[in-house]
Amino acid sequence: MKIVIADRIAPAGVDFLKEQPDCEVVEAVGLSPEELAPHLADAEGIAVRSETKVTAALMDAAPRLKVVGRAGVGVDNIDIETATERGIVVMNTPGGNTVATAELTFSHLLCSFRPLPRADLSMKEGRWDRKVLSGAELHEKVLGVCGLGRVGTEVARRALAFGMRVLAYDPFLTQSRADSLGVENVAWERLCEEADVITVHMPLTDETRHLVNREAIARMKDGVRLLNCARGGIVEEEALREALESGKVAAAGLDVYETEPLPADHPLRTTEGLVLTPHLGASTREAQENVGLEIVQQMLEALRGGMVRNALNMPSIDPRDLKVLSPYIQLGEKLGTFVQQLCSGIVERVRITYFGKIVDLDAMPISRAIQRGFLRQISGGNINDVNAPRKLARLGVEVEIVKSSRDSGFTELIRVQATEENGKTRTVDGSLFGLKQHPRIVSIDGHGLEVNTAGTLLVLKNEDVPGIVGFLGTALDRDGVNIANLSLSRDPANGYAVSVYELDSPPSEPVREQIRNHEGIMKFRVIQL
Repeated sequence: MKIVIADRIAPAGVDFLKEQPDCEVVEAVGLSPEELAPHLADAEGIAVRSETKVTAALMDAAPRLKVVGRAGVGVDNIDIETATERGIVVMNTPGGNTVATAELTFSHLLCSFRPLPRADLSMKEGRWDRKVLSGAELHEKVLGVCGLGRVGTEVARRALAFGMRVLAYDPFLTQSRADSLGVENVAWERLCEEADVITVHMPLTDETRHLVNREAIARMKDGVRLLNCARGGIVEEEALREALESGKVAAAGLDVYETEPLPADHPLRTTEGLVLTPHLGASTREAQENVGLEIVQQMLEALRGGMVRNALNMPSIDPRDLKVLSPYIQLGEKLGTFVQQLCSGIVERVRITYFGKIVDLDAMPISRAIQRGFLRQISGGNINDVNAPRKLARLGVEVEIVKSSRDSGFTELIRVQATEENGKTRTVDGSLFGLKQHPRIVSIDGHGLEVNTAGTLLVLKNEDVPGIVGFLGTALDRDGVNIANLSLSRDPANGYAVSVYELDSPPSEPVREQIRNHEGIMKFRVIQL
């Protein structure tokens, strides 16, 4: 496999790649998109930091690309939507620079209470401004942390060690998690009103853009301190500048900006009470080594078919969970393929229901496999766990996932129902058999059967009369098609039967026409698994 290093990462990461016998490494650092494109023609992976823009055009130059690895956290330079559409995994390293960013945040926090940069400057200018450079103590002050992810958690822990009281605002923070960290889980409005200093540690999204704006600042205490070492744009810069000049905000510290690099004539550069750093959050030797080595290890693992970690456009699976889920994933893909071919009209809704022991598992990888299987005959080979949900949505197919507590009659069961535009629903159930967990189809439209999930299947609904099996055996024999197995389910009350013939090869079109014209056969499908 070929991996292109497009931005400078730690030598430890590059050396690790070069040591892999199955890996070709190309260092193409500092190239323009036009210069980089030829190196990507046969590349399966590209590692970047923030300099290289992984655009749709760049992906056009990399038809074999499977993984984009960002050595760091922010992925503003990667077109994730296009990557997802093309089935390319986008991954980052959110943990590698956690400590570095938390420590920089705390440095800004300390400087917002004790004016160290101003003191240093005055000393170097020959002054002794002891009386005008007094500060305040962190002890017993209230820190408001917006976003209690990895970095926010580390900042909170350090603040607690300094004797601060910590309020946390995070829409996804559970009360039990807050209790375990010793922080108070509060609403955004309360955090604004009670915090002496506020620090943001959230991704930049439509919901978080200008979270700290004029309205929010007006709600804050007079003399509040504000910090942003997360992403530029979370703090409205003009509102912050005005608040610093008016004295509403006593001090602030920024490491990230809406425009980077910050223009030389930007008014923030001359705003009093503001400490600026040039996006240094991950700029430590340890952090760069961590993210450089971590990203190439993640990329290799994904390209070799192992665990996908820290992916931004698909769920990650722990290796231990993957071992447990693998048989269900294989079954799910087959069920998705089967039900799609069973349908005769346009499908508008797919309902996936889990019964039994599967309910206690993380079923998302299974659900993705079912969606991937459903699309296999429709969309060709460029379907994987990354792009399957999006392609279904684009086709207008609604997917519903249900975990049921009802007794299905099996220890574990997966049911896939496809509803067509005309309201007709086709259903297939599957389970695992034996110690080796062989995948089996156990029901089709409510008719109990036992069918292997491989090869060619001939599925029939016919009148329950003599001669059908003999007719099929003769027709297939003349066609040179061997019947490997047969499963039959009768419905005497309604006078018909459902049967599935496992075939060694597909029947020819003339034989299909014979089956289609037989007066006792109501309908049939040839399904390729």
